[in-house]
Amino acid sequence: MLNFLQRIGKSLMFPIATLPAAALLVRLGFEDMLDIPFITAAGDGILTNLGLIFAIGIAMGFAHDGNGAAALAGAIGYLVLTGGVEGIDENINMGVFGGIISGVIAGMLYNRFYNIKLPDWLAFFGGKRFVPIITSLVMVVLAFFLGYLWPPIQEGINGLAEWILNAGATGVGVYGFLNRLLIPVGLHHVINTLIWFDFGTFTPAGGEAVHGEINRFLKGDPEAGTFLAGFFPVMMFGLPAACLAMYATAKKHRKAAVGGMLFSIAFTSFLTGVTEPIEFSFMFLSPLLYVVHAALTGLSMVLALWLDTRHGFGFSAGAIDYLLNFGIAESPLILLLLGLVMGAIYFVVFYTLIKALDLKTPGREDDDDEFLGEGENSQGSGHGDYDAIAYHYLEALGGPQNVESVDYCTTRLRLQVNDGEQVNENALKRQGARGVMRVSKKNIQVIVGTTVEFLADALRKRIESGNMEKPQGSEATGSAATTQTSSEGVRKVLKSEEFDMPVDGKLIPLADVPDEAFAQGMMGQGFAIEPEGEMFVSPVEGKVVNMFPTKHAVGIETAYGIEILIHVGLDTVKLNGEGFESLVEAGQHVKKGDPLLKVDLEYVKQQAPSVITPIVFTNLEDETFDLLKEGQHKQGDSNIIQIQ
Repeated sequence: MLNFLQRIGKSLMFPIATLPAAALLVRLGFEDMLDIPFITAAGDGILTNLGLIFAIGIAMGFAHDGNGAAALAGAIGYLVLTGGVEGIDENINMGVFGGIISGVIAGMLYNRFYNIKLPDWLAFFGGKRFVPIITSLVMVVLAFFLGYLWPPIQEGINGLAEWILNAGATGVGVYGFLNRLLIPVGLHHVINTLIWFDFGTFTPAGGEAVHGEINRFLKGDPEAGTFLAGFFPVMMFGLPAACLAMYATAKKHRKAAVGGMLFSIAFTSFLTGVTEPIEFSFMFLSPLLYVVHAALTGLSMVLALWLDTRHGFGFSAGAIDYLLNFGIAESPLILLLLGLVMGAIYFVVFYTLIKALDLKTPGREDDDDEFLGEGENSQGSGHGDYDAIAYHYLEALGGPQNVESVDYCTTRLRLQVNDGEQVNENALKRQGARGVMRVSKKNIQVIVGTTVEFLADALRKRIESGNMEKPQGSEATGSAATTQTSSEGVRKVLKSEEFDMPVDGKLIPLADVPDEAFAQGMMGQGFAIEPEGEMFVSPVEGKVVNMFPTKHAVGIETAYGIEILIHVGLDTVKLNGEGFESLVEAGQHVKKGDPLLKVDLEYVKQQAPSVITPIVFTNLEDETFDLLKEGQHKQGDSNIIQIQ
């Protein structure tokens, strides 16, 4: 259920993203701005059709591939549903609820029927064309039931809205507290949707009734804006002050490292109102601070109400929206004074709690490598090479085979993984992630920042193509292995106990291989085995980077960047896979002892010049390879080689 609600929350970001454009157009057309009525009317075209926009956006968000067929089905579903229920009872107004219901159902039907095959005489209507058809039929049935069931539901919703809107400080404070408290699970979008787009009704002079706090505020409702105003002091002053407190309490040798990161996310919050990068920087390191932050947000909302201020936004409560809607706000200057007060409260409370309780905020971790933000050994989201970043993210996520789906919202990746244990949180943070949340064993959220969309697209491309080729010039990070820093850079180290014999057989020096390229080390340093068994297993823990189409060779990269080629036999490429059975695929994570290849050894002996198997470390530079024990060994034996 939580995952389902999160999908709704994520999908809501599609239609919510239209709000800045609508709000900007509405404001620019007002008399106190450009005084061009048709521009305001153009913005109203978005605001008066939010139900339809929600249906389209949510359907796309629910569709597994974001296809336009799902969006069309969502629009048709909404039109059928609203037309049907109004045909039964003209007083029914489902608002954005109708759009949410239609979008969810259309998206789910798309996932179920997008590839359906129909008989030849109906083939034209098969596949994605079938989705709008089945959606319309389902919505007709749903419209019949809701036509009779919705009136009491609508009364209940209206009653809840009236209570919240008329509960004064209690309603405003509870909303502000829950708005922040629900961010970790991504459900704040759900409660925001009700307050922003549905609760409350206002009919401007000579116009149609509008619903929701944002729409009513922009239309001049004197009662609207109380559920929005209190966010400005928190986002413009409170959270930036919290960043200042975290910087002031950071360890001296860490201030320079975290200072740049904290300044950038504080400025983002002040200017745009995007706060998640700040919140996730301490949310999991110090959960107590996050609860305090949620309570302070509720306090700010209550104080803004008591001070008789009203303000609103089209995107979020940052300086841009503050200035844009300054002319239609009530007592907006008081919000600046309240912001200074909230900034002082945030700083004192955060500084005191961090010091008194020794909270592990950024720059105060026991392990200085636990949190690395942008600019500190990070190839994070600000560097622009999203394909390279995606490569390292997939490594940290356990490889593309471990990632079931990739979604995103404003600042976070929403991932479904097959095995959460394979997700390396520290490695993700070394790539610039501000935080990692494990909602469940398979539901992972990674806080990236406002560039999350580009990273998500790069991840999807690599996953769909099965591409785990390392980008040129990219070094693996997030090592779990031992490394030593030298004047030349980072040395790759492989201890003797970290490498096991992959197959029963006799271990021989590489120079004894009857092949000049291998024997002279042209492919790299290593050794060879005269195999006696048919099952080859992984000698290390790592990732399969290449399974040759002819199945005679496999490439593995360890978590710390050493590339290993296991080449079964000589000139075996000419067998075109005959006698070989591959048991892994490129991109797959393997542990020591996991099966890689099964070989018909007798067949290969008859068809190939030799079954001697070179094992080569292809990317060693200044490192030294040592063969510790020649001779006969069993599969799984260790202490046979080392790299230093």
